[in-house]
Amino acid sequence: MKGNESIGNQQEDKGMERCWWCGDDPLYMEYHDKEWGKPVDDDRTLFEFLTLESAQAGLAWITILRKRDGYRKAFHGFDYKRVASMTPEDEERLRNDSGIVKNRLKIHSAITNARLFGKIVEEYGSFAKYVLSFFPDRKRIINDVPDYKSVAISSPISDAMSKDMKKRGFKFFGTTICYSFLQATGFIDDHLNNCPFKNSNQHQ
Repeated sequence: MKGNESIGNQQEDKGMERCWWCGDDPLYMEYHDKEWGKPVDDDRTLFEFLTLESAQAGLAWITILRKRDGYRKAFHGFDYKRVASMTPEDEERLRNDSGIVKNRLKIHSAITNARLFGKIVEEYGSFAKYVLSFFPDRKRIINDVPDYKSVAISSPISDAMSKDMKKRGFKFFGTTICYSFLQATGFIDDHLNNCPFKNSNQHQ
């Protein structure tokens, strides 16, 4: 959940009420309206969010959003197969790339995670199928969210999924980051009940 960064009153844009966390930042509002909580099945997009959410660890999500294009260029448009083939020389080069978070461990983990991501796709047929294997009846969840205080930062699902991913070798993907990933990609819909984007079933 991004809301811990800016809890406050819901903001309005031309009379529209949104979830409180996007405030009045145009980039945040666009992300909220067009992406956050919309169901994603595409492996490339899921790898993109996995990479970005992992990079966020310890940082504000808006920082990552502002560097999103930099990440897209640095990591081959989030083609996980190409990222998986990146070398130590690539890692060293990216440590001087101002377009991304220049954290050695996070850069290394993005490449390692790409290799592990590919193995899951081979095993399950898609990463979305792997994610849904942790859900009751393999169905996405729409939560009852009357106010921001009702939104969790983790769940038994994110606990189990992050634990399994840790065993597989994934880094920077604990239960809180995992839950944020599930929210962002629409596996868990945590839009406020009165948000016009609640239960948006449009795929990207």
